[in-house]
Amino acid sequence: MTPEELAHAYLDGLERGDLDAVLGLYRPGGIVHSPLYGPMPASEFYPALFADTGRARLLLLGTTQGRTVTGAPLVTIWFRFDWTLPSGQPANFECVDVLELAEDGRIEALHIVYDTVTARPAFEAEKGEGTSWRPVFSQQGV
Repeated sequence: MTPEELAHAYLDGLERGDLDAVLGLYRPGGIVHSPLYGPMPASEFYPALFADTGRARLLLLGTTQGRTVTGAPLVTIWFRFDWTLPSGQPANFECVDVLELAEDGRIEALHIVYDTVTARPAFEAEKGEGTSWRPVFSQQGV
């Protein structure tokens, strides 16, 4: 699958809330690193995301292909995510998903990168204050 085909398959599955289609792009045990949900298995992340989604509209803006420093294949997908929570509250953002691919071309890990300044308050208003994940950084070595 080309990076563009992967991007379209992934975004189409996300937009439709098609769990089987999205998980079919992952290797068993694949991990998602999300700024709101934290790191979790893809098999847990997508059901949670879909339960927290009233409507999703996604617009592909671009894709790139490369490699990690260890040589593993990478694909990045840049897109606009018009995310509506179940209450109707919008939590829109522009995003880059970085996909680490296994040798068989399936996703091994996905890193979601975006500014949560608008999405986090809407998400926490919907789910409850403090319900989104926040990373803990050590001050050592800073």
